[in-house]
Amino acid sequence: MKRKVLFSASLLFFMTFAFGAAAQDTGVIEGTVTLPTGDPAHRTSVLVAELGRLVETEDDGTYRIDQVPAGTYDVLAYQSMLSSDVLSVDVGAGETRTVDVELRITPLRQEITVTARGRQETTFQAVHAVTSLDSFDLAEVMAPSLGEVLDGQLGIAKRAFGVGSARPVVRGFDGDRVLIMQDGVSIGSLGSQSADHGEPIDPASVERIEVVKGPATLLYGSNAIGGVVNAVSNHQGIHDQPHQGWRGQVSSAFGSANAQAGGSFTAEYGTGPWMIWVGAGGQRTRDYTTPDGPVVNSKSRISNGSIGFGWFGPSAYASVDYKANEGRSGIPFATEFHAHHEEEGHDEEGEDHDEEGEDDDEGEDHEEGEEEEDHEEEEEDHEDEEGHEDEEELEDVDIAMRRHNVRFTLGLRDLGSAIEEFELALNYSDWNHDEIEIFEGNEQAIGTTFENQQFGYRGVFTQARRGVLGGSFGFEGRSRDYMAAGEEALSPPVDQDVFAVFMLQEIDAERARFQVGGRLETTGYTPRAASGFRERRFTGFSGGVGARFDLWDGGAFVANYTNSYRAPALEELYNFGPHVGTLTFEIGDPNLRRERSNGFDFSLRHQNERVRAEANFFYYDIDGFVYLAPTGVIEDGLAEANFAQDDARFVGSELKLELMAHPNLWFSGAVDMVDTQLASTGGPLPRIPPLRGTIGLDFRYGGLSVGPEVVVADARDNVFSTETPTAGYAVFGLNASYTLPQQHFSHHFAVDFFNIGDRLYRNHLNLIKDLAPEIGRGVRFSYAVEFF
Repeated sequence: MKRKVLFSASLLFFMTFAFGAAAQDTGVIEGTVTLPTGDPAHRTSVLVAELGRLVETEDDGTYRIDQVPAGTYDVLAYQSMLSSDVLSVDVGAGETRTVDVELRITPLRQEITVTARGRQETTFQAVHAVTSLDSFDLAEVMAPSLGEVLDGQLGIAKRAFGVGSARPVVRGFDGDRVLIMQDGVSIGSLGSQSADHGEPIDPASVERIEVVKGPATLLYGSNAIGGVVNAVSNHQGIHDQPHQGWRGQVSSAFGSANAQAGGSFTAEYGTGPWMIWVGAGGQRTRDYTTPDGPVVNSKSRISNGSIGFGWFGPSAYASVDYKANEGRSGIPFATEFHAHHEEEGHDEEGEDHDEEGEDDDEGEDHEEGEEEEDHEEEEEDHEDEEGHEDEEELEDVDIAMRRHNVRFTLGLRDLGSAIEEFELALNYSDWNHDEIEIFEGNEQAIGTTFENQQFGYRGVFTQARRGVLGGSFGFEGRSRDYMAAGEEALSPPVDQDVFAVFMLQEIDAERARFQVGGRLETTGYTPRAASGFRERRFTGFSGGVGARFDLWDGGAFVANYTNSYRAPALEELYNFGPHVGTLTFEIGDPNLRRERSNGFDFSLRHQNERVRAEANFFYYDIDGFVYLAPTGVIEDGLAEANFAQDDARFVGSELKLELMAHPNLWFSGAVDMVDTQLASTGGPLPRIPPLRGTIGLDFRYGGLSVGPEVVVADARDNVFSTETPTAGYAVFGLNASYTLPQQHFSHHFAVDFFNIGDRLYRNHLNLIKDLAPEIGRGVRFSYAVEFF
């Protein structure tokens, strides 16, 4: 209760301060942006970092930013694969300052995030640990799943049950503790509930993917202890203003070792205040090969389409967007996990047949009626045997998913001296996936169907900056209708509702920035009346404080503390039954209590034109951590496990260095690790990534880049009770790319040779790692072009 009172009082204080502040005089920043060739840079983004203000250049490369409050600001320009230096400018009341900017091709280009505080800023300036991949980055690592694309980024690994289901694991956190969003709103999938469920996002079709770790996650959900992964769909997901004419992107990729092929396109057209955008794409892979042979039924495919339009006026804007996703992926070795249960059925019926045989031997004479009864019984037995033969002929199990999503966005600007903007987003998602059993002759039957309909809304008020004070506050809610039917319908139908209010306030001084954030959230679960389960409701407050200090020119220290609350997930409360996706017989606990964690996050950063370095350290102490605890009993051929609670701690570090040894030679290295411990056993939690390191070189000449790389992972010997150890490995790769920037086009060609030594190695976070090694030697070609 004290936390709730403190949150309300703080929110009232900041709102009163903001509404009572007097208006300030403003100035103007203008200039010209040029390409490395000297030509004007058309439709290039120019950012005033402290304000989160973003404009685009005109055909002649010029830009103008009006109504800039008096102060000192960092200005930079960027396109995909191109960025400028950060230029500092002092703006006085009534002054017009000219800042001309030149774009460069460099591995140390500025990375932009829109997720960390709800508006644009550089990842270096953020008071959080942020990873940002733009469209050209994504083209180089094009893969059919989100986990595959992000695997290997600092502090990020992949959980998998095959290829198409790979999902990111952030700092050792998985499932419900990693929130997957699209354009700032939860996507409404079931990927968090099971390792054999993927996410309905084709990475080739999005503008940018951002991963945020730390207190900024409170803007989006109390459950996101590990982090938030936000896929920004298109250019208009970042900008809230129109542009004239066409812009868009076309990309494609082809690869060996899994017969990968895919492509996508997005296009936007603006005329006056109106804009329309469309997009479509898809990828497919065949069964991938390993040094130990192919992994059968590891194929995958995903396709998507989108259309939207919007009106963007000077004081308001509105847009409607529709997206559709469809995909199918195989579950390797799924038939083996079903086999034990089927064999048990055969054994029971075999015993019945033996008993009938003994009875027949005892009698020598049969009456005609008895013979007819025996004949009828034989026919029934024959029919049963045919049914069993059909079950024995089960060849594969696939997951087929589809998603329809409709989003409406309304924005209002200049609402007074205190509120700069208000944005309301309404989002409806209809998710379905079927587990399809494939028999001999390609006959198919649906084993289990999952339905998940979700309606969400989110409103954010952005405060006008007053001196050193700025920030935002808002509300968010969603209503969810979940249902499963079939062999693996583990939980009853459940209705879930969530409502939250949140705030993020900032004090931005000359050499320091301070943030305080809070979120008050209530979550309710209502199982259908016939299920016999009871309703649960959880209400809790999460809060965090953070600070960023400039230590020297290009150097900064960042510190964050978060006290967060998390309600148990639906599957943790209500699941009961065999679950192939976790290789366990899951038993939920409807009496679980909330989790409460204290998290500390420290970061030291340095960046200039020759060096970019980052060192992160984190520590989480979690009270009532929910996890699957094995009981030692084997049920339906799977290890029985309860969703239990115990105190746990996570501690880890992330180190990254990029260094210019020569203008044509760059060195890069990265190391990340996480260690966990359960209080009751003193042992680790399941599926924790091993110590991992990356070393690479980058030979550059103009737009050409050639980079050999080696990824090394330590053995994971200290494992959870139901896990097997995983050997360490070293995998070699080589990437080459060429970037050709032009005034209205930007081309990017890339070729990636992976696992050059054809090394047999396994991913500790893959639930079927003992059966399915990682992909063998292969090559992938990609091409992407932006037009604007």
